[in-house]
Amino acid sequence: MTPNPFQIQRKNTRQILIGNVPIGGLAPIAVQSMTNTHTQDVESTVAQIKGLEKAGCEIIRVAVPDQEAALAIRSIKNQISIPIIADIHFDHRLAIQATKSGADGLRINPGNIGSKKKIKAVVDVANEYNIPIRIGVNAGSLEKDLFDKYGGASAEAMVESALRNISILEDLKFSQIKISIKASDVKRTVDAYQLLSEKTDVPLHVGVTEAGGLYSGIVKSSLGIGMLLSRGIGDTIRVSLTRDPIEEIRVGYEILKALEIRRRGPDIISCPTCGRCNINLFDIAEKVEKAVMFSTLPVKIAIMGCVVNGPGEAKEADIGIAGGDGIGILFKKGKVIKKFPQEKLVEIILEAFSEYEKNQTEY
Repeated sequence: MTPNPFQIQRKNTRQILIGNVPIGGLAPIAVQSMTNTHTQDVESTVAQIKGLEKAGCEIIRVAVPDQEAALAIRSIKNQISIPIIADIHFDHRLAIQATKSGADGLRINPGNIGSKKKIKAVVDVANEYNIPIRIGVNAGSLEKDLFDKYGGASAEAMVESALRNISILEDLKFSQIKISIKASDVKRTVDAYQLLSEKTDVPLHVGVTEAGGLYSGIVKSSLGIGMLLSRGIGDTIRVSLTRDPIEEIRVGYEILKALEIRRRGPDIISCPTCGRCNINLFDIAEKVEKAVMFSTLPVKIAIMGCVVNGPGEAKEADIGIAGGDGIGILFKKGKVIKKFPQEKLVEIILEAFSEYEKNQTEY
């Protein structure tokens, strides 16, 4: 168990490796995403993954709907730096080919792979190449007998499905397993993960599936993932958004940052504006956020709309700016460093950020 300022006590699950990224066993909670390109389009897929790497993605998953996509994994893997997981449905031959093409992990649902002979063939190749398997249980694809038994895709039904699928792999002497158990609503997802966490030490991939567009997706994911992480449940996360997957990575790190579990990149704080604000704070904050979004430096930046109260309200910020009535100020830890023309607010804070970043690198 490892405490943090929120007094979160992580559950110590068994540890597996996806490429060189440890999952479980109290390793740092990894942030991952999934491409939305056609995997067989190697150039587009690699370009998207490189953008995700820059944003902080630590594991990437790709869809493998056919043999061409499975074969493409080799070319993709040779051009990227993070582990790649092959997402497989129904056809066990795709899992076998993806593994032989260099996938660092598989995502399957044993229940839809088919006979035990086919599942064993997948497990055998995963054992041969020493890669883990994620069992993906979704409320929307629950086995019919469990759906009928529970009268729907309840949390209890999903957990029984998860334990059933874990047993299938463990009966084949395979233990490099992680599991996800997702629904599209927060309560059922949280209930299912909570119940499953009490019944197994398998590392958990946490997320809310089909969470929706930007706003609904961020809210559902932040609540669901945040509630579980705050209870010590979860070893890797994926925020699901109908959006550019880079946004999934940004939101994932913001969730970890808000819970003080991991800090990566700037933490930008800004006032919500009021009648005293005489600058275009929305535009200024957006420009600063875009300029520093790919930095890994854990610095707190304040962007405030009032030169009188701003520094005091943001006195914990490492660096900050505030403006009003034609004057801009730069402050550090609540202390005013200098004044300058208001139109230079963005320029000054970015210069201060670059200087701060340089000093941190040197020391």
